[in-house]
Amino acid sequence: MNPLVIVTGGTKGIGKAVIERFLEGGFDVITCARNDKDLFSLQAEMLTRFPNSQLLYSVSDLSLRADISSFIAFIQSQNRPVAALINNTGVFIPGQVHNETEGTLEKTIETNLYSAYHLTRGVLGGMMTEKKGHIFNICSTASITAYPNGGSYCISKFALLGMTKVLREEMKPHQIKVTAILPGATLTDSWKGTDLPVERFIDSRDVAEAIWSAFSLSPGAVIEEILIRPQLGDID
Repeated sequence: MNPLVIVTGGTKGIGKAVIERFLEGGFDVITCARNDKDLFSLQAEMLTRFPNSQLLYSVSDLSLRADISSFIAFIQSQNRPVAALINNTGVFIPGQVHNETEGTLEKTIETNLYSAYHLTRGVLGGMMTEKKGHIFNICSTASITAYPNGGSYCISKFALLGMTKVLREEMKPHQIKVTAILPGATLTDSWKGTDLPVERFIDSRDVAEAIWSAFSLSPGAVIEEILIRPQLGDID
């Protein structure tokens, strides 16, 4: 049986690229997203491309606490150790603290921070029993650099990086690795409709490859943070 990883928000962008990389590497993957049709199409595509690996999915909106609990139950029902958890689910709503629509902070925090917090707590028990595993949190350059139209997004990503740092310290005695991924502008649906050329962006596959490389280190080493920017620099 193949080892198992979990990738949230797996139908597009970084999540999909990470799924492809781990399936290619001989892993089975559990993923989730809100759209059943997208998940079904992803599963069919991955089965064709990687027939020796399995992609399982659950229709879940991880901004909702009840859906997180259901997703955790789905993972636990597989009764398999989890080699890695990649917390990728996220939302970006542009705006500023002083003029954002009411509720933007709550929605952003629930999606970008609480989903990772609760899902990690649901998976860690098994990793601690096994004394191995790797948690990846998809943070952002917005976790370390505030920008004027970042508003609640920057707040949530700063918090996610803080959670990652705390978790790293907690998990050292349990032999569980924790890594923050901080990508700059990556060519995903967040940039849909942009007039900028593709070379101004990071390719999602490069982020996936960085995660795979960090995961592949020997047990005695961990990469705590990976900061990835477009070669031509940040996009203002």
